[in-house]
Amino acid sequence: MLQDKEDSSAKVAGGLSPLFRSLNPQSDLDLVEAFYRDAPDYWMLVEGVAPGRAKADSFFTDGPPGCDPAKSYRLGMFVSGRLSGLAELSFGFPEPADAYLGLMVLGPWARGAGSGVHFLAHVEALARGRGASEIFLAVVEANPKGRAFWEREGFAATGLSGEMRVGLREQRLHRLVKRL
Repeated sequence: MLQDKEDSSAKVAGGLSPLFRSLNPQSDLDLVEAFYRDAPDYWMLVEGVAPGRAKADSFFTDGPPGCDPAKSYRLGMFVSGRLSGLAELSFGFPEPADAYLGLMVLGPWARGAGSGVHFLAHVEALARGRGASEIFLAVVEANPKGRAFWEREGFAATGLSGEMRVGLREQRLHRLVKRL
């Protein structure tokens, strides 16, 4: 897993200053598990089941096909010292020079204050720093608020969609892309 050169932060609406840093399974697994326990709404929507320890553990190993988890970023966004968001950024999917945002989720307490925009800007800067000219992601059709966020931030449909079993649910996913 790659490490950020340094922690970074940005001022957002309401005076919050989130801090972004790499997470690792040895020191941060309990923190990720607590985040999942406190913010299960995304997983309930997408998978139909609340996340547990195994889901927290898989945060550090899951990624798109053909991507090396050791060359991926596992990021945390901290607001007032509390883990308030997670992101997983991989490289090499769908094409070798591409970046892929496999997950970016904020806790309900961190939404609506501009934190997501700043977290995404941090992720995009990491992708550009690795030479990626595009960043891809998939959004589930059952999450129209998530799709609206991505589109506001410049992501557009690639035209590639498909059905996939995610947890206990069948979901329709749409691939989006943004030029960096």
